[in-house]
Amino acid sequence: MAINDDAIACVRRIFNVPNNYKVMFMAGGGTGQFAAVPLNLSAEGKSADYCVSGTWSEKAFKEAKKFGNSNCVFSVNKFTTIPGESTWSRDKDASYLYYCDNETIHGVEFPFIPSNEGDFANVPVVADMSSNLGTRIFDVNRFGVIYATVQKNLGPAGCTIVIAREDLLGRPRSFCPSVLDYSQTSKANSLMNTPVTYSVYMTKLVMEWIEDNGGLSQMENDSKAKSQLLYDVIDSSDGFYSSVVDKMFRSRVNVVFRLKDGDEQLEAAFISAAKKNNLLSLKGHRSVGGIRASIYNAISLKMVEKLAQFMRDFQKSN
Repeated sequence: MAINDDAIACVRRIFNVPNNYKVMFMAGGGTGQFAAVPLNLSAEGKSADYCVSGTWSEKAFKEAKKFGNSNCVFSVNKFTTIPGESTWSRDKDASYLYYCDNETIHGVEFPFIPSNEGDFANVPVVADMSSNLGTRIFDVNRFGVIYATVQKNLGPAGCTIVIAREDLLGRPRSFCPSVLDYSQTSKANSLMNTPVTYSVYMTKLVMEWIEDNGGLSQMENDSKAKSQLLYDVIDSSDGFYSSVVDKMFRSRVNVVFRLKDGDEQLEAAFISAAKKNNLLSLKGHRSVGGIRASIYNAISLKMVEKLAQFMRDFQKSN
């Protein structure tokens, strides 16, 4: 219980969580939250708006359809960009607007928080920050609910951090399972059932490490520097390497790229040569192929410098 209290206090300090927000640790990962969000926030007879910018928001959108009406606010042929907000098809009476802040598979990251002003002042913004929570500063007050699985930047797999505004709690759908009910979880201080103790404890230690190493501002500076190293190599390679994502929306934590317009044999050679240089897990997701460098908080600038130099050397020899 003491570890749990300390971990919750860490979340509040690091992310500057206001007093009118509840902090919870839940199980079930992001997939569990795909269901938990509509089960807790969708009102009978109302629709929910979804930004579908990649695989994970697409999965969340499909899951939400099981529990009520859901509206896709924009559609793109390929997950390489985010259309301007003025083109989105939003509902001012929607239960909430949902988006995935960073799409790990396609390497697309939101550089802005969707609007919750004007016609949409009463529409809570819900963000899946599973892959970039802990890598930059943001204003919690702009959101109704934020959730993040911890295994990318904050700890070992197991627990999911949920930050939810108090006024949104207490109105779950009648068929919402207790284990996914935000209000019950909050009342029990995340101890409604036996928690994923080890994951919570390790997450607490990692958050303390973040505090001891410059806080979110330093994590943000490091994230920008690491990703820029790789994008500089890509952009200066005269087409040998290419990013498929529009520059404005390139992810800082998942650098996705192709070699010579998707030459799969060359990409296989790249991955094999990288492995011999102890540069691992660079193969793109099986659904999209290519190369993906995931540079979460645990990956140091020195490690990324090694990858950048390898990329330059590989280009010269090929």
